[in-house]
Amino acid sequence: MKTIGIFDSGVGGITVLKAIRRALPTFDILYLGDTARVPYGTKSRETVLRYSLQVGDFLYRKGIDLLVIACNTATAYGLHEIRARYDIPVIGVIEPGAQATVALSRSGRIAVIGTSATVQSGQYRSTIQHYLPDADVREIACPMLVPLVEENWCGTDVAHLILQRYLGQLRGQVDTLVLGCTHYPMLKEDIARVLPGVTQVDSAEETARTIVGLTGVPAPGTLGTLGTTTYYMTDTSQRFAEIASSFLGESVGSIEHIDL
Repeated sequence: MKTIGIFDSGVGGITVLKAIRRALPTFDILYLGDTARVPYGTKSRETVLRYSLQVGDFLYRKGIDLLVIACNTATAYGLHEIRARYDIPVIGVIEPGAQATVALSRSGRIAVIGTSATVQSGQYRSTIQHYLPDADVREIACPMLVPLVEENWCGTDVAHLILQRYLGQLRGQVDTLVLGCTHYPMLKEDIARVLPGVTQVDSAEETARTIVGLTGVPAPGTLGTLGTTTYYMTDTSQRFAEIASSFLGESVGSIEHIDL
């Protein structure tokens, strides 16, 4: 196993890419952001599945050895269908995040924030309660957070006001918050200001740990030549490059535009 394919509707999957690169720096990574059709979280199951299979087909034809669905909505709506389509491992972000949540929560009082589609699917609630049947799980749809991140408004007064509106009701009610969208880790500091003391579960970090286990490479796997990262976008924009570069702490370099 040498090449990992990652896809998301936009820039959010960069959080997963960063975690995987840190854990497996010798692997080559192909990242595809379906930026022409972001966000997925407001679309129907049928549409999200169609988009996901188109993106998956593109990456599979590039010869990847493992596919990461770095989008909670696509994981919730299409993980089983996508796994059945390819003869390589396919990893979603919900199961790793749910397992980590169960391990971290002290009281079983848990909140999940995500896109409208992810919350409506109930996948986080059912997965968490599979491992912890008595868990009290509250799910909150936060549809404005993905556009907030895509507009690079993290750390602003606007971000604080929106998060206060969504999350203020949780203060003192939960001990663990699941960031049920891969865009949301970019808002970790903003969220901490609204919910101080609440443990945030980053599904990107947990997904990277799962992939390390599959590869059999001990983290951080620093032996050997550093791998390459190639970026594909269905709608290239300077904003994506700016946000991704800022989060990664380095320039993303050239981005290849593709049509699906």
